[in-house]
Amino acid sequence: MDKKTVLHIVEWGIALAACVWLVWKIATYEDYAALGECLRAMGCKEWGALALALALMPVNMALEAWRWYSLMNEGVKELKSERLSFREAQRQVYYSKMAGVITPWRLGEYPARGVLMNESQESGVKSQDVWSKVLSMGVVGSATMTAAIVGTGAFALAFSPSVLALLEDSYLYALMAVMAVLAIGLYFAPQALRKWAEVNGTLLWKSIAQSVLRLACWCVQLGLVIFALSSLRYDVMTLLRLSFIYYLLVTITPNVPIVEVGVRGAWAIAVFGTMNAALAGVLLWVINTLLPCIIWLFIRKKE
Repeated sequence: MDKKTVLHIVEWGIALAACVWLVWKIATYEDYAALGECLRAMGCKEWGALALALALMPVNMALEAWRWYSLMNEGVKELKSERLSFREAQRQVYYSKMAGVITPWRLGEYPARGVLMNESQESGVKSQDVWSKVLSMGVVGSATMTAAIVGTGAFALAFSPSVLALLEDSYLYALMAVMAVLAIGLYFAPQALRKWAEVNGTLLWKSIAQSVLRLACWCVQLGLVIFALSSLRYDVMTLLRLSFIYYLLVTITPNVPIVEVGVRGAWAIAVFGTMNAALAGVLLWVINTLLPCIIWLFIRKKE
């Protein structure tokens, strides 16, 4: 078998594994009764908020595709055989969601993009060159996204004494350690990755800014779903501040995809102070994870 055939088999193997996992997750979810009760209690405003959160899912994915498009086209200039188009970046981002749900800590997302990148490259480009550059930019993408979440979340946490009281000192020490590691890693990234990519301060700050925009989209979606399902009514600024903190806590807490929904639900209850917030976290997971996996089946490149 040639390289493209092998990559095609890997592509569909990941897709099949993700579909099986998602079906299992849906079949074993235990709180459908509570979710159904919340949905039945919603009025026109609440349904409108939920519809808007759903409509923002493609915006969320487009922002991630924009980040990936910028990283690959500005940081990797040797792969000129086929410059990454924004449409192809979107296809790779949707597909990588599948690999993310079946790998610990979503480590499979960027290698999955490498599978599709290898398929699209001309035969004269060495596979190992593609992999090294994709994974290098994947490290940058992960670091800048995490930096955006940790930076904005830590800032919001400083103005939330009630949430600070819930956290132990060990958690705050872990947060400071993560911030220090991120700062050191991003500072040395241009030199460490120079063999495979052209990373500079401008690209790093651009990726962080794009990450903040994507995070803001997540927070708006979460606020809309909280509004739709919960009887609590926060002002906009409080809701955004709590949402930034929520994503900080979810990011710092060690988890794997098999328990990710539970982790998100637990932190949602702690931060927003209502059991319905856990259902909001689950529903947002469906919108931003399950739906993109399904959509990829319709936007995949037809050979």
